[in-house]
Amino acid sequence: MKLGIMQPYFFPYLGYFDLINCTDRWVVFDTAQYIRHGWVNRNRILHPNVGWQYIIVPIQKHVQKATIQEIKVHSDAAWRNRILGQLQHYKKCAPYYSSTIELVQDCFDVEEMSLSRLNTVILAKVCSFIGIQLKYEYFSEMKIELGSVEGPGDWALRISEALGAKEYVNPPGGVEIFDNAKFKASGIKLTLRQGPVLEYSCSDYHFEPRLSIIDVLMWNKPQDVKRHLDINRY
Repeated sequence: MKLGIMQPYFFPYLGYFDLINCTDRWVVFDTAQYIRHGWVNRNRILHPNVGWQYIIVPIQKHVQKATIQEIKVHSDAAWRNRILGQLQHYKKCAPYYSSTIELVQDCFDVEEMSLSRLNTVILAKVCSFIGIQLKYEYFSEMKIELGSVEGPGDWALRISEALGAKEYVNPPGGVEIFDNAKFKASGIKLTLRQGPVLEYSCSDYHFEPRLSIIDVLMWNKPQDVKRHLDINRY
């Protein structure tokens, strides 16, 4: 069994979905500390003039060391319309604007105040739209016994051990926190996966890499996105 463990990001980039497509089981790691200016309540789309801009989910006040599962979405729902407004400039030239806007609207119709839960619902809806199977669990609800956690890289190792994973897959950005020898000693293959690059035409815009999946779907059919991920799956 190939296992993936990630924090719940807001409309994440394509590489996040590549990880899901390459794994058999997914753990939503919602007990990690919430970090400001990360990807849990924001992501990036094209700017109408040049470069990119953030789309942001405002959150309620919280204690400094709050975990992701404790973060609540701001009660003022105006942010949803604000993001939809930020996407309007795609309408003039993105071939799949209508279907993508319908998807985003469907995600925003969910009445969920927990940021972690909202992000996970969005993730599931986008996976369904693309055709990716997603079997997920919230770590906060998993009653599993973990061994000693001595550093940030040990969380993935101990969870993998507890769930009987044969392989753990992570983006390459986490290379510095993992001890390959520990994984090997536990009989678990550690794979640091560099997701496939998908560069596409953006009409009069300049292509910006690693934007939100929203941007990817504005310019590409979901079937083509799935095909691209499958071709590069291993």
